Amino acid sequence: MATDTSQTSDSVRGSTRQASTIGHDLLITGNVTSNGEIRLDGRVQGDIQCLSLILGENSQLEGTAVADEVVVGGRLIGSIRALRVTLQSRSHVEGDLLAQSLAIEEGAYFDGKSRRSGDPLSPRHALATDEAAKFEPVQPPPDQDKTIVLAPSSLK
Repeated sequence: MATDTSQTSDSVRGSTRQASTIGHDLLITGNVTSNGEIRLDGRVQGDIQCLSLILGENSQLEGTAVADEVVVGGRLIGSIRALRVTLQSRSHVEGDLLAQSLAIEEGAYFDGKSRRSGDPLSPRHALATDEAAKFEPVQPPPDQDKTIVLAPSSLK
């Protein structure tokens, strides 16, 4: 169930933003966008873009998370682009991270690549991520050189 749970003030703009919760009994298939904070306790199969994203302990995200701040306490299969990323001790992340700062607590599971960027939210990083997803390693036949060649996945 998606509900607005609290208000947080934005001192820079002088406005009030709602923090939204995606409850534990909710599965969303598709992309989610918000100008404020999202707390995910359920499941999302799609991308999430917001100001701040908190993945609760039992949450599952299969997609890309793009936010100023991402705190992962649950399971994320995909990628993260954020200014600040925190992987909590019970988190499970499989995918690539692009961030200005990264904190990984003891006990967190992380399988992927991490890269520091001065501007991880730049649209050019989104384009590079989309283009990279179109390519996959192609193994040469056993009797040829062992060089791995990247080819568009549509050419299989």
